[in-house]
Amino acid sequence: MSGRVAVLGAGSWGTAFSIVLADAGNDVTIWARREEVAAGINETHENADYLSGIELPRTIRATHDPEQAMAGADVVVLAVPSQSLRENLPGFLPHLERDAVLVSLMKGVELGTLKRMSEVIAEVGDVAPERIAVVSGPNLAREIARREPAASVVACADEDVAIRLQQRCHSPAFRPYTSVDVLGCELGGAYKNVVGLCVGMAVGLGFGDNTTASLITRGLAETARLAMRLGANPLTLMGLAGLGDLVATCSSPLSRNRTFGERLGLGETVEEIYASTRQVAEGAKSCSSIRALAEKAGVDAPIAQHVDDVVGGRLSTGEMMERFIARDTKAELA
Repeated sequence: MSGRVAVLGAGSWGTAFSIVLADAGNDVTIWARREEVAAGINETHENADYLSGIELPRTIRATHDPEQAMAGADVVVLAVPSQSLRENLPGFLPHLERDAVLVSLMKGVELGTLKRMSEVIAEVGDVAPERIAVVSGPNLAREIARREPAASVVACADEDVAIRLQQRCHSPAFRPYTSVDVLGCELGGAYKNVVGLCVGMAVGLGFGDNTTASLITRGLAETARLAMRLGANPLTLMGLAGLGDLVATCSSPLSRNRTFGERLGLGETVEEIYASTRQVAEGAKSCSSIRALAEKAGVDAPIAQHVDDVVGGRLSTGEMMERFIARDTKAELA
């Protein structure tokens, strides 16, 4: 099963997922915000700014024109930074085919509104949940682009749509599973970025595997508490979009969030890190909204709270670790 797919966003993950889609037999057009990125992809078959050294399939095209990218596409993949989704959507929606399905690759919670990305799409685009899907899992972009074996979850409220999308992105190296738990998949994907920041800070401070394993485990518990309070299936958090994504993000030097946290632990400031890279660490952008979402739901979220305080300059990484240990003791499953 194949067709025409538009991928809106030429960053590392959007480009890597375009490779998956092309390998699965789809006709793929990438929309790039910068005209020179689109030209580079078309001329050299490489996205040198985000995935240097990776040759793209010749069937992938790129354009700076959203209308050209979306013409005839029955699947439109959104791969822009989560906090810029709302401002980008009005430029995309007029070119959307009537029955096209929108697929979110974004992992964040919107600042201010505390909405998940599927909720922003539904609100701004007046799109029914049955036409909105998310892809989430342990999917480090460079490894996906190198066609290393990987799995992920395609979630949609309409299971038939999830199954159709599963077929559209099942490539020789990429194995998708389906789910109807959009909420659980999105929260798992957003929260793991914050935990990845925290683990990175611990690594930057020089701590070892016991510390990082403890943070990963407690981060998963924190994520599950919030997701379940909001109505997610707890088993989703044990799967690819929960534990799987969390492990990859917290364990790999390819993870932007872990790397961002590690640099904070080594003493760099948030401003210095932002100034040195074009890549977006979604956890640094979304930690305050995830903290606010947990507070609104009445869920204890010490990792989100303390990471937000570090990113906001109210706490040092060393003080953060000290506060974790000093917290009141309790039963593990409380």
